[in-house]
Amino acid sequence: MGSSSSSYAPKTIYLDVDGKVQRVIFSPHCSPCDIKELLCSSSNIARNTAILLIDSEGAMISIDPTMPANTPNNLYKVMPHSTNQGGEKEDMFQNVLSQVAEQFSRAFRINELKTEVTNRLAMLEKRVELEGLKVVEIEKCKNDLKKLRDEMTSRGGVRVNCNCKYNFTDDGKKLSPRRDVPSYPKYTLSQETIEALKKPTFDVWHWEHNEMLSCLEYMYHDLGLVKEFNINPITLKRWLLGIQENYRDNPFHNFRHCFCVSQMMYGMIHLCNLQERLTMTDMCILMTAAMCHDLDHPGYNNTYQINARTELAVRYNDISPLENHHCAVAFQIISMPECNIFANVEPDSFKQIRQAIITLILATDMARHGEILDSFKQKVDNFDFTNEEHVKCLKMVLIKCCDISNEVRPTEVAEPWVDCLLEEYFIQVPQYMQLLLTSALKMNMVKGLLLCFYYFEIYLYYHSKIEEIMVQPLRDSRDHYEELKQIDDAMSEGSQANPAPSFLKTEVFNCLGSPSTQFLKESVGPPSVY
Repeated sequence: MGSSSSSYAPKTIYLDVDGKVQRVIFSPHCSPCDIKELLCSSSNIARNTAILLIDSEGAMISIDPTMPANTPNNLYKVMPHSTNQGGEKEDMFQNVLSQVAEQFSRAFRINELKTEVTNRLAMLEKRVELEGLKVVEIEKCKNDLKKLRDEMTSRGGVRVNCNCKYNFTDDGKKLSPRRDVPSYPKYTLSQETIEALKKPTFDVWHWEHNEMLSCLEYMYHDLGLVKEFNINPITLKRWLLGIQENYRDNPFHNFRHCFCVSQMMYGMIHLCNLQERLTMTDMCILMTAAMCHDLDHPGYNNTYQINARTELAVRYNDISPLENHHCAVAFQIISMPECNIFANVEPDSFKQIRQAIITLILATDMARHGEILDSFKQKVDNFDFTNEEHVKCLKMVLIKCCDISNEVRPTEVAEPWVDCLLEEYFIQVPQYMQLLLTSALKMNMVKGLLLCFYYFEIYLYYHSKIEEIMVQPLRDSRDHYEELKQIDDAMSEGSQANPAPSFLKTEVFNCLGSPSTQFLKESVGPPSVY
């Protein structure tokens, strides 16, 4: 993973533009068409003009990513390519052919980039550099935002509904999750799969929902939780189905994310030999909290909930509204007799388990990461497994590590989650219509990776076994995204780019017409990564 980051090193060439030195920087992954556009833009030549690149000795240079770099003392010059044969009609015909060829090239390039996230990110960065929204479109965006603001004002500040699966009514009736969930077939896991489940390298993208349910069922049996808490195997199946049913089809916060977090928790229990240090109750709390930590996530973060004054935010007084909702849904499912995996646990013990699960789910609120880290750092030097507060703090750090652990996994497993996260951003963060830059998203990705890295570094201080298998991949991933950020900065310095990326046009103006954006842009604060 670390070695692949070198392929992102930008290439720099120097041009003679009207007697002045112009520096041009581009990614090795750019197509020849993109490089030609960049050269035209840098030399004040019309975009679709056929050009030649000449060195100081008059020799022609091939315009592609492999072209030799030069120095300010050996400048290249961009020359329009013209012929004396044929007239204006032939020039027009050639121009049309060039445009058609360019469009086909872009179309096939886009389809190709869908198979490789890294190349896609490089292309998006380039398009951010080269193109922007037209002035008319920016004005339309501003007018639409003004209309939204006026509409919200005319409503007198009516709060926005969150469209959760559970409807909160004023009469205080119990929430009732759906009962008409289907069954799932029994899968026999191979020994290879069983061993892979214990490792952070497990590929979560190769499994259907039914297979993931079987894997989760196996984890509860393997850890001895079914036997310890006398869980009816049929009840366990129904509970797992209830959990799966109550995760939405969000780009990121969905049942596969739930499985990722739970599988990482299961892997860390084995990797760090926590069975020898923690009680069965502690392991049950860790696994169950991981399963339930994002139940019925609506795809809009806490900042949105609070500033848009959704029903969830009002219900929970702006205090971790999403996390409180996840807890409420979790225990409404458990309250159903057919799904109650704790039916055979003593009331006092269940009360303690319930409170511990709530504590861990609430700890996944990213607004609390500083508080939890500081608390753990104070305990880590003299950590004592017999101290209840120490163990409680360790469990909070564990679930937070697992919640943001995507980049611990191999590149081919981790990188698709980046697309999922960015897609959910586009849905929930309309203030990016004002920023109109993907660099804001990229900075949040880097910040999120640094946060994830910090958690695992702190936990590494306590447990050295995660160094090679978890922390080192995280260091490589952090370096990769920081290098992408440096490329973006270098490209920004190298040319005068328009302030808005064209690839955002469709998403931005689709968002304007979406029911999910019926709030003021001021209503949404800075996004959190998870």
